[in-house]
Amino acid sequence: MKETKISGLGTALVTPFTASGKVDLDALHRLLDRQLNAKVDFLVVLGTTGEPVTMTPREQQLVRKTIVEHIAGRIPLVLGVGGNCTQEVVERLGLLKDELKHNYAAILSVCPFYNKPQQEGLYRHFAAIAEASPVPVILYNVPGRTGVNLLPETTLRLAADFPHRIIGVKEASGNMEQIKTIIRGVRGSSFIVLSGDDGLTAPLMLDGAHGLISVLSNALPEAAMQLVHQPSLEQQQALDGLIRALFAEGNPTGIKALLSLQGAMIDQVRLPLVPASDGLKNELRKQLQAYEDSYIR
Repeated sequence: MKETKISGLGTALVTPFTASGKVDLDALHRLLDRQLNAKVDFLVVLGTTGEPVTMTPREQQLVRKTIVEHIAGRIPLVLGVGGNCTQEVVERLGLLKDELKHNYAAILSVCPFYNKPQQEGLYRHFAAIAEASPVPVILYNVPGRTGVNLLPETTLRLAADFPHRIIGVKEASGNMEQIKTIIRGVRGSSFIVLSGDDGLTAPLMLDGAHGLISVLSNALPEAAMQLVHQPSLEQQQALDGLIRALFAEGNPTGIKALLSLQGAMIDQVRLPLVPASDGLKNELRKQLQAYEDSYIR
């Protein structure tokens, strides 16, 4: 299995929509150019921030095709492929086999949601995905969305048992001690630990994390790149207000509102999500200005 080192800053791409609800390809091209110009290290396609759960298979295929053709191999791509039915995920990996082998460095696979499996169930779920995937797997632990926490001992067990197939974890548990336990447990190996929380980036990078999968970097890729590659608690603190506002009404509601304030796309999400409130838009505008005034030289 071919391995590409995934580290540094990865942007969890949003999917722009038009006012009529269609995929906005023009806005998507502009977003991709912004990421390329900022020299982000990799991109995550159709992760949670991309709203794939409310898109049809045809729309998902259109987004994948557009991104692959636009990026043209210039930076690595990671594709979100997960679910709460192990067999369905395995079958989907079979259908995507050729596309994955030719275009993606890895998949990002979220913990099963709603089922609330035991740790042994999580282990077997990811073991099955690792065996089926034609490209390496990055685990995605986000208990706030899935209702289940992939414990450090399970992550470390998977890392040890599938060293070339499971290459890392995106940790969005928000539990610093849990994430530090994983960092310590894989020290000296090639397994990567990626922060899944923009708000914890600098502390985790300073503690030995290998990178960040970021929502913020859709709108501020240069700031996120600096936070990852030159981690500073000062800059983290300067961004904290903006980051809190980004997630105050859920994701990608906040980031799409910020992008609309920048003129990059309209503030359009799909039900059951709704656009940001006027209050949140005002807060985002205020926090963005505060960051620019206090930190950008």
